[in-house]
Amino acid sequence: MSKSSERTNAKYEPQATSSRMSYILIGLGVFVVVAVVVGGYLWQSNKTYPPVEDTVLAENASFIVGERTAPETIDVFEDFNCPHCKEFEASSGPAIQSKVTEGTVRVRYHMLNFLDSDSESGDFSSRGAGAILCVARNDDRDAFWKLHSALFAKSGDDPSNAEIAKLAADAGAGPASQKCIADGALVDEARGMADESSTQLENSNDGNVMTPSVLSAGSQVDGIMNGPAWLDELIANPPKS
Repeated sequence: MSKSSERTNAKYEPQATSSRMSYILIGLGVFVVVAVVVGGYLWQSNKTYPPVEDTVLAENASFIVGERTAPETIDVFEDFNCPHCKEFEASSGPAIQSKVTEGTVRVRYHMLNFLDSDSESGDFSSRGAGAILCVARNDDRDAFWKLHSALFAKSGDDPSNAEIAKLAADAGAGPASQKCIADGALVDEARGMADESSTQLENSNDGNVMTPSVLSAGSQVDGIMNGPAWLDELIANPPKS
């Protein structure tokens, strides 16, 4: 009987699969899943990552503070919706600012957006990063630091663009930045920069990405969640490039 006649024959019923065949199919399905998992693990284990590209980090930093002549440059990776980043800023933020003011450290901040989906709007991390980029284009480091702190204080509240623009005004940002933030003008650009920075962070740690993270000479800095002592240690014993 042809397939077309089967479909039009009212008496045609699909043949039930035997129990033995069901077990065989289930067994094959389990085998395939296990093979995929094992294969994926082996692929990940054997995957190699290229060296961190300093030029890419420099080009995709959301904001850079500190003198070019500073003896130590670090890359700080954060997400405005990340509670651990908020803790990191509370414990190490003042020390970082002090070292920048002293001229001993130059900091490239990378505002990532892994946790966009954890905000009610679905894009708070990206909009915060866009706001920082607006300030980077128009204002000074004091306005950046104040807005940076204000946005972490609002983590979990999911402020609108208009509310972020008001925070920027309170931080000392000018009209150009306020309009840029209210319009969401640089959010898409901030997303692209976050993607590039995330790739470099992956390369620094064999594919493992977390925020907050700090890189020095392209390598992970340890102990950053244990208070600001890591910064003094880094300045005293900088890694070799």
